[in-house]
Amino acid sequence: MAPRILITTDYLHAGDTVDQLLREHGLEPVYAPAQRPRTLEERNALFKGISGAILASEPVTADMLTGAASLQVIARSGVGYDSIDVKAASALGIRVCNAPGTNHHSVAELTIGLIIMTARRLVEVTTSVREGRWSRDAGQELRGSTLGIIGYGPSGRATASLGAAFGMTVLVSTSHPDPDNAAVQFTDLETVIGEADYLSLHTRAGHSTGKLIDAPRLQAMKPTAVLINTARGSLVDEEALAEALSARTIAGAALDVLESEPLTADSPLHGLDNALITSHLAGQTTQARTRAGLAAAHAVIDVLENREPAHPVDR
Repeated sequence: MAPRILITTDYLHAGDTVDQLLREHGLEPVYAPAQRPRTLEERNALFKGISGAILASEPVTADMLTGAASLQVIARSGVGYDSIDVKAASALGIRVCNAPGTNHHSVAELTIGLIIMTARRLVEVTTSVREGRWSRDAGQELRGSTLGIIGYGPSGRATASLGAAFGMTVLVSTSHPDPDNAAVQFTDLETVIGEADYLSLHTRAGHSTGKLIDAPRLQAMKPTAVLINTARGSLVDEEALAEALSARTIAGAALDVLESEPLTADSPLHGLDNALITSHLAGQTTQARTRAGLAAAHAVIDVLENREPAHPVDR
């Protein structure tokens, strides 16, 4: 019997390049995208009889892995793996991998797109035209403004390059600066937060319980500044952000990721006219999806064929 490979990523399907690759290696893809939140019974049975898994961003807890007797590898079809209990997986001998470098151009392009939307007030303008009005309020040029970036991995670097191309001053906070990049100024976190007109997050979630962007840091931002988050929903204190947006402590926020997705009915971000929220789309281009799906499939194949995967996150 062929080893079964669970696939929960909703854009992967039977007959595509990932499906064909897995079958060429004698594996049987099993598709189970989450159409709604899974019940406790469904979560606990998800990995039963499964040898490898290519997963979307849904949670994988220690309890879910306890009965996964045949599971050898979990591969994220994306970069973030905060939703996976890597420690519990490692304790059970289950490898965990991700797919870095597959969607950073897509993330950077959406980041700049969100900045342009907020700078030129495109949501308000298109809404007014749709409703029969003809709003012509002035927006802001990006040239001459300051783009603050926290995190300088692939998406942070790509965003910095695009920002510089628009004529923005680019400030970056990172523990891995690139002194050869003359287009970027590397500085400390608080300077980036305090001087940015557009503050864009491109870092991993920390290991502490605190939020990277909390009430004091929102207070430290310019009142004209906009927060952009295409990285991790867990980086931002959403209650504090909603209060800052309501009080106009900052001018706006553009969020592609949230603490809980989809946006919950009781979210404090509902109804705020200066909060632009998209549905976790930053890495969702056709090109990025192809690269990420294939990277995850290769990780599964490598582990099951006793090779070291290219991008393990468990070691």
